[in-house]
Amino acid sequence: MGKKEILVVDDQPGIRMLLTEIFTSQGYRVTTAETGQEALDSLYAGSFDLLMLHYKLPVVDGVQVLEQLEKDQFTIPAIVMSGLSEDIMKESQQFEIVKEVLAKPFNVEEVCEFTRSILE
Repeated sequence: MGKKEILVVDDQPGIRMLLTEIFTSQGYRVTTAETGQEALDSLYAGSFDLLMLHYKLPVVDGVQVLEQLEKDQFTIPAIVMSGLSEDIMKESQQFEIVKEVLAKPFNVEEVCEFTRSILE
């Protein structure tokens, strides 16, 4: 079985770099995107096992990405990240693919735990 693929979507380069480092060290393959539109392009072009999605993105935001994926019946599990986790928790519960909501700044151990539990 090949390595699990994770798509990390965040408009902050530091977060993308941190998550790439964490996931690569855990043995996952990582692709990154800066905007919601880039995320959608990647998702339609490739196949991923997990989506790490920042809620507030430029161009196409996280909610629009989730809406589009549900509309097209994607079943990729998603972890949503946000600085405003309370509001997001309520909003994101309407999406079946959202498995977890992480508040920023997040705990690296927690991220690894959630990722492992979703991918294994």
